[in-house]
Amino acid sequence: MHLLVTGGTGFIGKELLKHLTTHTVTVISRDIEAAKSTLQHTDVGNITYLSTLDTFDDLNAFDGVINLAGEPIADKRWSQHQKKIICDSRWKTTETIVTLIHASTEPPSVVISGSAVGYYGDQQSHPFDESLQVHQNSFAHNVCEKWEAIAMRAQSERTRVCLLRTGVVLGDNGGALHKMLLPYKLGLGGPIGHGKQYLPWIHILDMVRGIVTLLDTPHAQGPYNFCAPHAVSNALFSRILARTLKRPHLLMTPTWLIKVLMGESSCLLLDSVRAKPKRLTEIGFNFSFPHVEPALKNILIKSR
Repeated sequence: MHLLVTGGTGFIGKELLKHLTTHTVTVISRDIEAAKSTLQHTDVGNITYLSTLDTFDDLNAFDGVINLAGEPIADKRWSQHQKKIICDSRWKTTETIVTLIHASTEPPSVVISGSAVGYYGDQQSHPFDESLQVHQNSFAHNVCEKWEAIAMRAQSERTRVCLLRTGVVLGDNGGALHKMLLPYKLGLGGPIGHGKQYLPWIHILDMVRGIVTLLDTPHAQGPYNFCAPHAVSNALFSRILARTLKRPHLLMTPTWLIKVLMGESSCLLLDSVRAKPKRLTEIGFNFSFPHVEPALKNILIKSR
């Protein structure tokens, strides 16, 4: 297949491209030289680099689109300016892709587009799957809801659209786990808030294998929860992480401090999301890491 990939130099995108070496890939990146450097060990001569989607009048040349573009949502406080950057980086890129698909006489057969479990908001301890309908006015939900709505406009008899409602992706060389490690290594690790909130995690390998599964499954369409089947509480995750690192697990970061430090974005750490990957397993996907302790051991031992 000839695939168009946005966000190919990001944490997920870099790992995904390692699994697409049998395909022809066009990567969209604002800085082509930086992208070539980032992907130098991944590119086997199958990747073309372009700086913008504006060079296209349509997407007739592509069999599929994987849209992972988006400003990292947890890197900065959610000022009004940062919120605009987060939204624009997701919505505008997706809108451009949809417009190009509508202009195509032979459109791509599949669009796989990013989203997040932030769509669901805080669901406390209740397990749920993709059938859950959510109506709320939080920023995280609104970002995902509009992002998904834009992507779904590409759906037609000739183009199926899959939505990646992604949880916390665990892997080395980036992502949330990379940010967590330092305090644990310093012996300062512990649960966040009361620690009862569920963490919808997924190993990076399962993340990219799942995307490839959607790519290769002709009847797959609609939203998919990309999180392991066994979510754990923040307190349990924290205890397992400390044990894996052979470090103490003594300190707790109080809820009020998280809210002071992070403001509105504190919901990313305090909301409880016990999402189940029902639709992904229904199409035959088997998780390599369904449980968090083997997942953490795999990542942390490999990174030493």
